[in-house]
Amino acid sequence: MSLLEILRFAGRGVAANKLRSALTMLGILIGVAAVILLVAVGNGSAQAVNRSIEALGTNTITVSSTARGGTTPSALTVDIAQSLHDPALAPDVRAVSPVVNTAPTMTHAGTEHPVAQFLGTHPTYFGSSNSPVAAGAAFTEQDVTQGRRVVVLGRTVATELFADTDPVGQQVTVGGALFTVVGVLAEKSSASGFSDPNDVAVAPLTAVQQTLTGYGPVTSILVEATGPDRVNAAQQQVTQILNQRLKLPAGAAATGRGGGAGAAPYRIQNAAQLLATRTETAQTFTVLLGAVAGISLLVGGIGITNIMLVTVTERTREIGIRKALGAPRRTILTQFLAEATMLSVLGGGLGVAAALIGSRFTIVGVQPVIVPSSVALALGVSVAIGLFFGSVPASRAAGLRPIDALRYE
Repeated sequence: MSLLEILRFAGRGVAANKLRSALTMLGILIGVAAVILLVAVGNGSAQAVNRSIEALGTNTITVSSTARGGTTPSALTVDIAQSLHDPALAPDVRAVSPVVNTAPTMTHAGTEHPVAQFLGTHPTYFGSSNSPVAAGAAFTEQDVTQGRRVVVLGRTVATELFADTDPVGQQVTVGGALFTVVGVLAEKSSASGFSDPNDVAVAPLTAVQQTLTGYGPVTSILVEATGPDRVNAAQQQVTQILNQRLKLPAGAAATGRGGGAGAAPYRIQNAAQLLATRTETAQTFTVLLGAVAGISLLVGGIGITNIMLVTVTERTREIGIRKALGAPRRTILTQFLAEATMLSVLGGGLGVAAALIGSRFTIVGVQPVIVPSSVALALGVSVAIGLFFGSVPASRAAGLRPIDALRYE
């Protein structure tokens, strides 16, 4: 019997009981679709996180204080921030932006909006943090020097307070003080599970200290390196200057805990290192999701075994007649293997189609991004499942003695 005839017989066997075959393919369909979609969700989440990190700039370093008590000698100050911009001691530092952070409620014409981040900083912050102004203009160093109450709004804040009205030139109330809107930031993409990067307002450091936070230490210092390849060098230079200014031992490490012997009372976050760590974590998470989804493929394979065992039992007399007429064991084995594989291939193909359709929709707040290798892997596994789980019932059918099969009732 030729391969074409075997496939034709296998197709007839699959079509003989449409409902049973459909339910078997449904199990494979769900398994394949689950693997592809869950891997796509993990990949989409990873890309969203990476975009958020890259939006901050991959050549930036963030220094934040871990010392308790705002007036301790180890707290970060504006003077310390300015000392980091030293061409002699820190040649790989392009710009330094001291930052104070608070979360007041902004008001305009009776509309209130609690801002997630109200930042007081210097104009260099916009370039260092990759936060371009889309409408209006950023404030200037002169605004910082004179403490002018001007503010640049994030897209979310502008929409909440002004709806469709142009906010540039309008006034908002922050902590009882009037600020004039001079610009609106370009919209940034947000990652699921993370705060809205557009729910922010940026104003001159001196104005924010005068009206909201007081003239104490700064929350953090944003340092921009001269290039992505100079971030590590800039970090070492910044660490050395900080240790000198804070009178720390030369070997003090910025562990980020602010305690313990040899630990510096500040934390340094390298955007490039953070991106690499997030990428590695996201890859592990994606593999884990795929492995969990793979269990459903295993369940589908067990379903194929059960269905094919039932099929062999129902067709015992047919098998006996064919073997009595001279059909070799190999032909019977190949036919039932072909039926099991056909079920898994059809179910796998439908699963791929379902996954491609499902990837067009947002899942748990994440836009799935299909990984081509996961499609090939899921299809390959579905075929392997058909061959593996179909081998037991196929061997049972091929091993039947003709006389026993003909006697079967």
